[in-house]
Amino acid sequence: MEPDPAPARRPRLGRVARSYKTEAVVLRSFRLGEADRVLHLYTLDRGRVGAVAKGVRKTKSRFGARLEPFSHVELLLHQGSGELHTVTGASLVDPHRPAREDRYRLSVGLVGAEAMLRLFVEQEENERAFEAVTRFLDAVDAIPAGLRGRASLDPLALAFQLKLLWLSGYLPHLEACVECGATEELVGYLASAGGAVCVACARAEAVELAPEGFRGVRALLMSPLARARELALGDRAARDALAVIVTSYEFHGGFRLRTLSE
Repeated sequence: MEPDPAPARRPRLGRVARSYKTEAVVLRSFRLGEADRVLHLYTLDRGRVGAVAKGVRKTKSRFGARLEPFSHVELLLHQGSGELHTVTGASLVDPHRPAREDRYRLSVGLVGAEAMLRLFVEQEENERAFEAVTRFLDAVDAIPAGLRGRASLDPLALAFQLKLLWLSGYLPHLEACVECGATEELVGYLASAGGAVCVACARAEAVELAPEGFRGVRALLMSPLARARELALGDRAARDALAVIVTSYEFHGGFRLRTLSE
């Protein structure tokens, strides 16, 4: 066994700051003061990070439009003693401009971004979550322009949220009744039990699901994000999938997504 490395020297006060480079997706931003913006980032190397981009709203900002929501960027960040890191350099990997320039695409993208913000709150690396959000935004870019309808029922938005629940450890078990193991006559989803219930085990608090709802959730989970919108998902299946997602959020996280009610 190799000896433990020598303990690092305790940093002096005033010397705790350090810089690092990472890929990131801008999930949300809001104004700070007259020229700055606070960014909610999901990074490849550190998971969820909050950062401030100084002077980004100035006409001659060196960051330009590189830090818009949904942008996939490579950032140089300076970590000081506060909670917010500081953006000191930025280059575009993919601007995901189409996701912002169409109203329906934007609505779908905002659902996914809010789901990421609520489910992944820790500053810890999760490469699979980062890969999922970049693939999601690639798929949002490819949605045909000019569509109408509720973004909350879009197959891509539903598939992405179900996959995030899986990555978070909250994936509902829908193959058999979680109470008795029966695989026939499944009629609902019981969040407190973590999955499906059959007609004999159903409780009042269970969310009723139709057979096409069960099939739809399974199909959405199995489908690559790039092909989620190719699924023949009927209205009842989409609404049942949304009910599973919303109920899971409420039970496991105690929250509701604002974007799902718009």
